[in-house]
Amino acid sequence: MNVPKNKSSLRKRVTRYAKVSTSMVNFGTRAAGQKLLGIGGADRQKQAERLRMALGGLKGPLMKVAQILSSIPDAVPPEYARELAQLQADAPPMGWPFVRRRMVAELGADWENKFKSFEHEACAAASLGQVHRGVAHDGRVVACKLQYPDMESAVEADLGQLKMVLAIFEYYDRAVSTKEVQKEIAERLHEELDYVREAKHMRLYGVMHEDTPHVHIPEPIAELSTDRLLSMTWLEGKRLIEIADHKSLKDRNQVAINMFHAWYTPFYGYGIIHGDPHMGNYTVRPDNGINLLDYGCVRVFKPELVQGVITLYEALREGREESAVEAYKAWGFAKPSKRLVEILNIWAKFVYAPLLEDKTRPIDETNTGFYGRETANKVHQELRKIGGISVPREFVFMDRAAIGLGSVFLRLNAEINWYRMFQEMISDFDVKKLEKNQKKVLRKCGLSGE
Repeated sequence: MNVPKNKSSLRKRVTRYAKVSTSMVNFGTRAAGQKLLGIGGADRQKQAERLRMALGGLKGPLMKVAQILSSIPDAVPPEYARELAQLQADAPPMGWPFVRRRMVAELGADWENKFKSFEHEACAAASLGQVHRGVAHDGRVVACKLQYPDMESAVEADLGQLKMVLAIFEYYDRAVSTKEVQKEIAERLHEELDYVREAKHMRLYGVMHEDTPHVHIPEPIAELSTDRLLSMTWLEGKRLIEIADHKSLKDRNQVAINMFHAWYTPFYGYGIIHGDPHMGNYTVRPDNGINLLDYGCVRVFKPELVQGVITLYEALREGREESAVEAYKAWGFAKPSKRLVEILNIWAKFVYAPLLEDKTRPIDETNTGFYGRETANKVHQELRKIGGISVPREFVFMDRAAIGLGSVFLRLNAEINWYRMFQEMISDFDVKKLEKNQKKVLRKCGLSGE
C-alpha cells in the first residue's frame, strides 16, 4: 500500500520520537529521583554515563546534538560534558542495496551511467549520512555525500527530545539557561540537511580562501548533486589523527598555522565561521596544507560582533573593564552586571591567553589533557552562585569553534607564537570594510539573505 508522503513522514517521526523518548524518560526519572533525594557526586557521574550509553545507541541527529552540547562550555554540567564528548561521529555505514536505492531516488534509475565508476563501500559515515568515492566521466575523482532517508523527520523528533534533556539538566543545575542554545542548534541542524545550501557554503569558502596559501576547498559538482546528495571534487589527504603522532614539531606547527588561517581568515575578514571543527572535517596534505571538507554548519555574524571579539581582546590586554562590558553586549549579553563580567572574563582570559603573550607556547599550559575543562567547571560554579545566565545564540557556535580548534591544537602539541599570528590577522581590521566584504561574497555565492 502506498502511504502519502506527509503521513509517512509523520509515522516515522512518531516512531523515532517513541524510540528516543523511552531512553530519555528512563534517564529523566532517575535524574528527578536524584534531585529529590539530594544525590550528587559519584551518583551524578553514573547518571551521566547512563545518558551517554542511551544516546550512543541512537544514531542520527540526537547523537550529533549531544556532541555539540559537549563542546559548548557550561551548556551542560561538567560530568555530562565529559561523557557526551565520548560519543563518536563515525557510525556503521549502510550497505550497497540501501545506497543503490538512495542514489536512484536522487539521480534517477540510470544514475550509475552518470559516473565512470562508483565505489560500493562508503569511505566515511556519520550521524546524518555517508560518503562514497567515485569518478566522473571527465576523469575527476569525486566524493559523494549521501544523506540518510527521512532525516527531516528524525531531526524534528530529536529536537523535541533535546528540550527534555536540557530541561532535566536545568531542573537541578540552573547555572545556564539553554533556551537560546536550543534555538541556535535547531536552526543550524536544519541547515545541515540542505545540501543545496551546503554547496553554496562550499563555494563561499572557496571565494574567501582564494588567496589563503595551504588551505584547500573542494568544488561542488552541480550535475551530480541534489537536495540530499552533494558531490564534490575529492581532496587527497590523511586524517589529522594519523599524522599528529608521527610528524615533527616543525610540521605539526605548520599544520596548526594552516588550520588557524582556515578558520579565522573568514571570521576576521568576512564575519563568517565554520561552526563544526570536528576532527573528521579536515584532512592534511603531504605539504601540511589543510583540506576543509564539510560545510553543513556555517555561521554568518553581524560585523559588530566581530568588532566585539577584538574589543574584548584589547580590553583584557589593557585591563579596561568598560570596554569588556561593551564587548559582551556586542556578543549578545544584555546589560551584563559587574559580577557577570568578572565571571565571563574568567573564561575569556582562558580562551584569549595564548593571544595575550608575545612568546612561543602551546595552546594550553594547564596540562589537563582536555582543553578548557577546569576553567569551564570554575565558570559553571560561579554562574550558579549568581543565579545563572541565558547564553546568547551568537555565542554558541563561535565558542564551539574556539574550543574545538583549541582541542585540535592541543592534540597536535603545537608550539607557536599565537600572539604574533593573531596580531598579523587583525592588523588592518575595519568593521565597515568587513561589512562590505561580507555582503559582496554572500551575494556572489547566492547567500545574500543570510
